[in-house]
Amino acid sequence: MGDNAEGVLVFPDILKGGLIVAGQYGDGALRKNGKTVGYYRSLAASVGFQAGGETYSYALFFMDDASLRYLDKSQGWEIGTGPSVVVLDYGFGKKFSSTTLQTGVYAFIFSQKGLMGGIALEGSKITKITPDR
Repeated sequence: MGDNAEGVLVFPDILKGGLIVAGQYGDGALRKNGKTVGYYRSLAASVGFQAGGETYSYALFFMDDASLRYLDKSQGWEIGTGPSVVVLDYGFGKKFSSTTLQTGVYAFIFSQKGLMGGIALEGSKITKITPDR
């Protein structure tokens, strides 16, 4: 899938925690053709029936140029208001073929540690950053 993506945005360490209201935070890098071309910060807040704390990683695969351009030109890419995002788990992701992965953004969550559970409404924002500023 990475070979067919226009770019891959990887967040190696996302920290999440809360009780009823939760927040999460992490920094990542955008990779194109095997090279890092930008750095981004992911911030999110959620409210609902939830409790706990966890760390995890995720990667966003931008399968078309329009989705990647939106990330580069926006003042903060909000999941849910930009290109469509499909969240895949390991078992479900194996069922996709090259024809089903043509457009949009696909998210893979991995390396989950900790204990976090519940149901919540979440909003998140991904913003381009300059490290060390």
